[in-house]
Amino acid sequence: MKIRTLIILACSVLLLSSCGYNKIQKNEEAVFSAWGDVEATYQRRADLIPNLVSTVKAYAAHEKETFTEVTNARAKVGQMNISADKLGDAAVMQQFQQAQGKLSGALSRLLVVAERYPDLKASENFRDLQHQLEGTENRINVARQRYNAAVKTFNTSIRTFPNNLTNNFLLNLERKEAFKADAGAATAPKVTF
Repeated sequence: MKIRTLIILACSVLLLSSCGYNKIQKNEEAVFSAWGDVEATYQRRADLIPNLVSTVKAYAAHEKETFTEVTNARAKVGQMNISADKLGDAAVMQQFQQAQGKLSGALSRLLVVAERYPDLKASENFRDLQHQLEGTENRINVARQRYNAAVKTFNTSIRTFPNNLTNNFLLNLERKEAFKADAGAATAPKVTF
């Protein structure tokens, strides 16, 4: 009787150790961490933009409309927050991406202002801030890619055997939404001089 109990106990330990519970938890935490990195890089951009706008405003006061768009887009982005429990909601993720896309579009128009006015390009402060903004956009892209990689790992872990059983019977975790390209992103922008 004792041998049978020991065998059952040993089998239970082996089954539980390979059920994937801890791996799924670790993968979900990686998704949350990667999302935190995405939010941090967006925050960096949001903090940098007022400085960029102030510097450029001093040189091109007559381009007020562009600056207003940037300011309004930044304000909307600042109001859009996604909590960790909403990462599986495709509609919320799309709203977040749209707000970020509007800000990126406004920033692109701001950079066109710089191209049109040579004295703006010659401003050392503007160039420094422009490089900071470019670096920030690159960081955002890297953070998005890392988030998508974490989402892929997590989604795979809850869908593959035996982890899918653990998820279905114990955790009931939903798939997470990855960043997707904006509509029309596959079309290359036209550059004209």
